[in-house]
Amino acid sequence: MSYVQIEHMSKTFHGQHVLKQLDLAIEKGELVTLLGPSGCGKSTLLRILSGLTAPDTGKIYIDGKDVTDVSPKNREIGMVFQSYALFPNLTVSQNIAFGLEMNKVPKADIRLRVQEMIELVGLAGKEQNYPRELSGGQQQRVALARSLVTRPKVLLLDEPLSALDAQIRKNLQKQLRTIQRELNMTTVLVTHDQEEAMAVSDRIYIMNGGRIVQHGSPHEIYTQPHSEFVARFIGNYNVLSAEQLNQIAPDLSIREVAERFAIRPETFREQPVTAEDIRLTGKIAHVSMLGNVTRYELNIGDVSVLVDTLHMSFESEQTGTTKTLYLCPKDVIPLYDTIA
Repeated sequence: MSYVQIEHMSKTFHGQHVLKQLDLAIEKGELVTLLGPSGCGKSTLLRILSGLTAPDTGKIYIDGKDVTDVSPKNREIGMVFQSYALFPNLTVSQNIAFGLEMNKVPKADIRLRVQEMIELVGLAGKEQNYPRELSGGQQQRVALARSLVTRPKVLLLDEPLSALDAQIRKNLQKQLRTIQRELNMTTVLVTHDQEEAMAVSDRIYIMNGGRIVQHGSPHEIYTQPHSEFVARFIGNYNVLSAEQLNQIAPDLSIREVAERFAIRPETFREQPVTAEDIRLTGKIAHVSMLGNVTRYELNIGDVSVLVDTLHMSFESEQTGTTKTLYLCPKDVIPLYDTIA
């Protein structure tokens, strides 16, 4: 049995099925992300894991123990919400110590463990500050330290970085991953941010309509989407019907039979790499510069595809230019269902 295991989990609100016979397994020390659009059931699943919401059916096991009917305070779970819920009248040290005091941990142990957490999350020198005197990123780290200091078996993170600006969010993603690995903390993160999921996860569970539609490592999820929903949600895949694929690459030999196929924009190349590569020629219709990547829309007959190339300062693509590219058959991924 996995360290965290959910079996046949279902939940209905007002006659609407939010979770549908869902199964999920997490190994000890893993950081697993629940990724999906709003309303897919990921936050409900996190609340059920925490004990804040009761499931209609199903079982939850943590470290081999059935905790389905165990109260939240006895599940040994830490949780960080999108709103950090810090006590405004308590200092950094007092906020972090709060859970230990509720558990009647000896004062000497509290002081030691709080200081260890302050050092771990990089808040040395801020011990006597109040939340109003901290930046958003510092408040997030206080909330994280408050959850970790009680040494939970599982840490649950409900979009804890979504309220922060992009640069701070990226820095805290790195810090979060470093802390999680250092403590070997089994962690479940909920997010709708694909880049965040890719940056920090050991494994990703993609949810849609109350079900898990695909799971795997970030590399597996990104390079081998199983469905049209995953291909469109996880990146900027070109999703083409079999007819459209035949229009742009009539000489392409695909072994799998499918109604739709996905092609990543960055897999189009300006030079052939293998003898099997297929030559494509079209006209550039639109150009966007996205930092170090230039994205352009290439019209090949009646079909448009997105193409990503690294941006070079000494060259740029021009609208209306005829462009020749090459596509390897292995980069054409068959999809086996449509959007749910």
